[in-house]
Amino acid sequence: MILRNLPHLIAYPDRMGSSISDLHKVMREHFPRCFGGVHLLPPFPSNADGGFSPLTHREIDPRYGSWEEVEALAAEYDLCLDLVLNHIADESPEFKDFLANGRDSRYAELFVDVDALGEITSDDLAKIHIRKEKEPFREVTLANGEKKRVWCTFTEKQVDLNYDAEATYDFMEENLRVMTGHGVKLFRLDAFGYTTKKIGTSCFLVEPDVYDILGWFHRTANRMGAEVLPEVHDHSSYQFAIGMRGMRPYGFALPPLLLYSLLDANSVHLKNWLRVCPRNQITVLDTHDGICIPDVEGILPADKIQAVIDNVSQRSADPILRRSAANVHSVGAIYQLTCTFYDALKQNDDAYIAARAIQLFAPGIPQIYYVGLLAGTNDEELMEHTGELRDINRTYFDLEAVAEATEKPVVRRLIQLLEFRCSHPAFRGTFELVYSNDTSVSMQWKNGDAKALLFVDLNFKKTTVRYRDERTGRMISRIF
Repeated sequence: MILRNLPHLIAYPDRMGSSISDLHKVMREHFPRCFGGVHLLPPFPSNADGGFSPLTHREIDPRYGSWEEVEALAAEYDLCLDLVLNHIADESPEFKDFLANGRDSRYAELFVDVDALGEITSDDLAKIHIRKEKEPFREVTLANGEKKRVWCTFTEKQVDLNYDAEATYDFMEENLRVMTGHGVKLFRLDAFGYTTKKIGTSCFLVEPDVYDILGWFHRTANRMGAEVLPEVHDHSSYQFAIGMRGMRPYGFALPPLLLYSLLDANSVHLKNWLRVCPRNQITVLDTHDGICIPDVEGILPADKIQAVIDNVSQRSADPILRRSAANVHSVGAIYQLTCTFYDALKQNDDAYIAARAIQLFAPGIPQIYYVGLLAGTNDEELMEHTGELRDINRTYFDLEAVAEATEKPVVRRLIQLLEFRCSHPAFRGTFELVYSNDTSVSMQWKNGDAKALLFVDLNFKKTTVRYRDERTGRMISRIF
């Protein structure tokens, strides 16, 4: 594998300080022995959605820095960048050229021609998986006066790409080539599930088409010395399917599983998942999105999922719902809970450290979101200012605020856990689940004579690590 089994930091280019160089400074000064990788959320020029509406993947927004600062990060850390493969901005050079030249544009095939798909009935619309309160189409007027409809799954500013066209693969191959040339080792494939446009279906994760598209990205990235991390929130079976195909799946079931386990002091469902979860996964507890619920369906019983939703909702903003294109109120199932993970656990330091310890010992590479790293709390002021529910967990920290946060006792404890995870040689070996009763969880990593064992008492939220000291060979117990 290309990536090392070391923790990654997930961070925006401008929310721990104001630039990529500030972020690098923060990592060096405050977390020098905590991370082996960094997932830099989109640093590209963008016109919407917090960077996820890129004008291009081949430039860095000068507000954040330049490719030189990105390369400096890549020289020290395994670097992950987002490849927004479902869409590009309506202000991108390619879409502007299409508006100016219509079918004569060399970029015309990049975009889905909705009118060429034939009749789309109300029954068809009802099946389409959408992300906004209207059908996912936008009418545009070309320079010659002709009107066309393009597909916009997300905002009107994010125009979907056409994966039935060879031109789209050529376009993406060049994006991959440029980004790997600047040191990218891992591509997070943002919103890939929406690339499968097939009228009469959900147009989301349509099989086997979706694996054909992912397979192309996987092979192309590998050829360039990188891996891919497809991002999808849905039934856990999709993560298993991704892992079986040699790509890195997300362990998105872990956040709601841990919330249930810690709030109810019950490890049964967590351990059932730990026995079978993909060993090559990337784990998270929090991200720039909310705490997603579909990922744990089929792993945690429905009544337990509802109990988590009811509990956490008392401390969160309004949940984000799943909808259909025909009736935005027709589904109503919870898609995401909008809350920081520290608040989800009632700001209980011991419970929070227990959750992070379990994440750090679980199979796969752990990614720690910057708000979670600093034990951030719900930013209702930012959410109310922007009107974006997920901004409750997207706080801006200046350098002084970062320094202050690192002095909090819970953050000091988390730093010690991360330093242990980064330094102990056992984590270069294999994972094992260890017997424990239904109110505790125990697991270990072994690498030759090196061994590290975690025991968490869910009733008392007590986290203990036993490990073999390299110098003396003795087993040492440490409470975090």
